[in-house]
Amino acid sequence: MNLDLSQFFTEYESLVAQVDAVFQKVSGNFASEVRCKEGCSDCCHALFDVTLIEAMYLNHKFFELDEIRRNEILIEADKADRKAYLLKKKASKEAGEVDHSEILLRTAKERLRCPLLDSTDKCALYSYRPITCRIYGIPLDIGGKSHTCGLSGFEPGRPYPAVKLERIQDMLLSLSNRVLDSVGSQYADFRLMHVPVSTALMTVYSDDFFGTGGVQAEAPIEQGTSEPGGKDA
Repeated sequence: MNLDLSQFFTEYESLVAQVDAVFQKVSGNFASEVRCKEGCSDCCHALFDVTLIEAMYLNHKFFELDEIRRNEILIEADKADRKAYLLKKKASKEAGEVDHSEILLRTAKERLRCPLLDSTDKCALYSYRPITCRIYGIPLDIGGKSHTCGLSGFEPGRPYPAVKLERIQDMLLSLSNRVLDSVGSQYADFRLMHVPVSTALMTVYSDDFFGTGGVQAEAPIEQGTSEPGGKDA
């Protein structure tokens, strides 16, 4: 694919800088509550998906690593991808039997090691990590309810400023859709596509992937789907 994505990546990096600034402000105002520190990898074991622009950006930076390290990571990514698929399949089966909020709570408690973690629990692409990784340690407003890291010092029932995650997601999806417009993809499902980090690393974002390589291929299956009320596991 010959599309120059530098403009989109620059806009994404600008959004990342804004998010980092918010995190720094909150962590400065609540130094005893925000307990993120070097060596902590709690958020690196969470089950979450990223938007297309994040996936493509991470994939781009991934290929700047040397080949040996990439191959090591891809082995772990394959393992993580299989586990993520099984967890989502289980959640899908429970959709008609269990309350949606209960499914989200159970999913949040699942532990899935990020393939980018090395043997010392350091991220191979820390400087380029997704936005979810960057704001995990501060209160997040998700669907009108506040969620915090289980290792933080934020107390349930007390009011704290919470970042509205939906607003950030809307900006990420808008940027992702502009990428799709630029490549000319006709896959409607891609407009809301979210994938695990493992999938982002293993995917080849080519013309064939987007269905713009001359032969219209079948669209790939999509991988994804205030006062603190409590802490996430």
